[in-house]
Amino acid sequence: MPTLLLVRHGRSTANTEGLLAGWTPGVHLDDRGTAQAAALPARLAPLPLAEVVTSPLDRCRETIGPLLQARPGLVHHTDDRIGECHYGDWTGRKLSELKDEPLMEVVQAHPSAAAFPGGESMRAMQTRAAEAVREWNARVERDHGPDAVYLMCSHGDIIKSLVADALGLHLDLFQRISVEPCSVTAIRYTRLRPFLLRLGDTGDFASLAPREEPPAGDATVGGDAGAP
Repeated sequence: MPTLLLVRHGRSTANTEGLLAGWTPGVHLDDRGTAQAAALPARLAPLPLAEVVTSPLDRCRETIGPLLQARPGLVHHTDDRIGECHYGDWTGRKLSELKDEPLMEVVQAHPSAAAFPGGESMRAMQTRAAEAVREWNARVERDHGPDAVYLMCSHGDIIKSLVADALGLHLDLFQRISVEPCSVTAIRYTRLRPFLLRLGDTGDFASLAPREEPPAGDATVGGDAGAP
């Protein structure tokens, strides 16, 4: 079966402002995110991509734009099922405010039981994304052969949940996974099991350097902003 490249969108204005963007329209890449997107075609140059599938949200479309310009013949699709989690009433709120919500403790420690008010559950988020991947795997294999490589551009929580699914991890463990903006995660699917080949690869180790403020023990809902 095919190899899937999961690209998280580049750093967005919501990332730098500490907002939980969700499906808020008009959230774009910031200057760093735009530079990350511009560098993506060179990073992926050695790979023969069969197709590209993106979340419908602006920050994903902008991330993949330079790649599509560099490869004008590359077929591009949009799939709502790999769009961001529907955070409901939490959408657009500051993460610094949300950390005091009782639900945040559930999101961190027991996400399989977390459902956002007016939105969806994290279980439903993972299920729809995993179903999308399995359908696209079959379609890409049918049209391009079992050794094909294709790309999905999506969001932090979606990608983390797909990595957990590939590794056979319970959703309650997915907050232990981290993927930075414009990172590449690669999963090779086979008939019996998937193999995680890369996780959150940016080619840049700056985010591993000690910071003036140590990172918090909790995961950033929606994904963090990456290196300063």
